[in-house]
Amino acid sequence: MLVFSPAANAFETDQFTHRQLQITDSQSILDHQVNLAIGDSILGITDPSNKHIIINRIYRKLGGLSSIDKIESWAMHSDQIERLPTTASDSIYAGIPFWATRITGLLGIGATIKVNGVLLGTDKLGHFFSQGRKFYVRWLRMQDIEEAAELSAFTEGAIFGQMSTGSYSNADLVANYEGFKFYRALFEGDPLTGKPAILSWQGDHWIMQRPFKWSDYVNDYWDEALNINRFDRVLYPYMKERLLELCDGYLQPGNYYRIQDEEVLKKRYKDLQLKDTSELRLNNLCVDAPPDSGHSITSGNS
Repeated sequence: MLVFSPAANAFETDQFTHRQLQITDSQSILDHQVNLAIGDSILGITDPSNKHIIINRIYRKLGGLSSIDKIESWAMHSDQIERLPTTASDSIYAGIPFWATRITGLLGIGATIKVNGVLLGTDKLGHFFSQGRKFYVRWLRMQDIEEAAELSAFTEGAIFGQMSTGSYSNADLVANYEGFKFYRALFEGDPLTGKPAILSWQGDHWIMQRPFKWSDYVNDYWDEALNINRFDRVLYPYMKERLLELCDGYLQPGNYYRIQDEEVLKKRYKDLQLKDTSELRLNNLCVDAPPDSGHSITSGNS
């Protein structure tokens, strides 16, 4: 039932494998796609109170009810988007028993792209527009970000995440929240940044008074090699062993695992119920793991 549910998150992604490869940043292309969708979504609306129509139009153009959102599918297949060449057979999940990886073992690996200098799974685009919309609707009803975030975290611990894949994705929750901020920014200015709302009612129609930019939302916490998933008891020992295997490369020159402004990010996402997985970050995991030392599987976490 989980596998064939349209609500299930179809793909896990891998920002560890081939991380050192340089791929083209797709932000400008994806900015353009979103701005086209927003522009189309405000056409013909003659009532300034019909904000929900605009939100639903944007969602239908970029999100959707299927397991893979429209913009996610487009980013996975478009020849305009460069992706890391990771396949199921060479991914971080390769060779792990099916009963540990579950849906990931059945459906394979989603694509990894670069946006605003950050490596992220294309699934995060879907989380941004679809789960972000749900977050926004909950917030409208509750008027409390922490309560809305609690439901988002519950969903990640259930069908969208740990129940079906063995992974509780902190990065998914971040993308959900940033999607909420986007829907809110359509009609509200941000007093912290001084940026006006994306849309403005002028006379008898809506206009875009500033463009959408992914750089307003994407940061290092979207990258699951930096903001690592929490793995359940079944998957954890396999993933820890795999991450230990990366230590030889990690200890070589070149730092591909640095989080920019993490204290700012922690404060920004303090209400999201992110799980502390810092023990699995390579800068911690590899400290006492000398090259070619050999590694053993340890007991997992819950």
